[in-house]
Amino acid sequence: MSSAEQVARAAREASNLLQTISSGQKSAVLRRIRQVLEERRSEIVLANQQDKEAAQREVEAGRLSSSLFKRLDIETGEKYATLLQGVDDVDSISDPIGQVTLARKLDNDLDLYRVVCPVGVCLVIFEARPEVVVNIACLAIKSGNAAILKGGKEAARTNQALADAIQHAIATTPAVEGQTKFPERSIQVVSTRDEISTLLDMDRYVDLVIPRGSNALVRHIQNNTRIPVLGHADGICSTYLDESADTQKAVHIVVDAKTNYPAACNATEALLVHSSVVNTVFVEVARALLAAGVRLHADDRSLAAIEQAGLLADAGAAALVSRATDADFGHEYTDLDIAIRVVDSVDEAIDHINTHGSKHTDAIVTEERKNAEWFMRRVDAAGVYWNASTRFADGFRYGFGAEIGVSTNKTHARGPAGLEGLTIYKYYLFGNGQGAGDFGVGQGKHQFLHEDIPIDNSVRDKFVL
Repeated sequence: MSSAEQVARAAREASNLLQTISSGQKSAVLRRIRQVLEERRSEIVLANQQDKEAAQREVEAGRLSSSLFKRLDIETGEKYATLLQGVDDVDSISDPIGQVTLARKLDNDLDLYRVVCPVGVCLVIFEARPEVVVNIACLAIKSGNAAILKGGKEAARTNQALADAIQHAIATTPAVEGQTKFPERSIQVVSTRDEISTLLDMDRYVDLVIPRGSNALVRHIQNNTRIPVLGHADGICSTYLDESADTQKAVHIVVDAKTNYPAACNATEALLVHSSVVNTVFVEVARALLAAGVRLHADDRSLAAIEQAGLLADAGAAALVSRATDADFGHEYTDLDIAIRVVDSVDEAIDHINTHGSKHTDAIVTEERKNAEWFMRRVDAAGVYWNASTRFADGFRYGFGAEIGVSTNKTHARGPAGLEGLTIYKYYLFGNGQGAGDFGVGQGKHQFLHEDIPIDNSVRDKFVL
């Protein structure tokens, strides 16, 4: 048996045990994880520094992108404190497992319930962002799932240090008397590409694959597994300045959406401008973007407005402006670049987004409610915003505590996915000896009642551990 298969089988065994773990046990493990992460902070930060030093050499050699490098850091400023707070936030969320979403009486003594349950075994593959180890582990624990984690080699030391801390915390959390001990193999880490290739074939053991990384990574996984995949390949987000856009709002929203964290998948990559505001609102937005060091890939009409406004008089600003090509639209920059196109109607903006976007998050800046509502209904994306930055597309900002990723799929989870992305449901049917043939038309046959049962505490108590 290969090492990858051993990992997968152990995860399945852990998953089966997790079905009976109580909310109290999960909370105890999460509290212990936070404690160990705090105790081991210095060694985890040291591992992160070593990863960053090695990665910097790779960037200088042209073998690693600067955007990936930026995602490695977990120590600067409040990043480590935020990581710890994320554990607390997950712990504070209500346990979704055992919640009843439907209760129906089919007949006397024949009651049907739809109950939230874990997905099972999740394989999570990610690049950079070592905090994903903690985020996913905590969300998996809270939702009763087993998780197999594979991070990028650029963060190998940090990932392993974090994983060791989590596994130690699980192993040293005291068992609750009379209850199953939390399974130690519920969170596992693999390190090689060969192991991933093997695991992607193991739909017998793995229930869901969650890729977090580049377009190439996600596309490769989607094309090489039969296991359902939750995630997104591209983060091509657009912001549209409508004809009634407020200048102050437009400037603040667009600059934030582009510069707050350019490497993030929810950063705006395309700016669409209604032709009626190209010489007014747009000029002020362009001025602010240039001041922030953003490179503008402008189509003919937006370029003409920039030139007419005298924004190219400064040599530094002029160096940041270029004529857009077709390839600029539908491209994820993950850097201080933005593609600009002028349109003549909200419908043209919508058509552009539905053609060139990635169904992630798109925004409209307008004072006209009718246009905003039309835009939000017609744009096919996981998130549609009115007068707000696309950077809000995030599980933490949505109050999910943390996120497993952003899904552009049209499956059980869409958009920033927190705990609900790691849950599914099963149907419980409580009978008293009935058979399906007892129901139908004719003498002696039963008729279905199909009466909803109020979901009160007596119903909830049937399924909550």
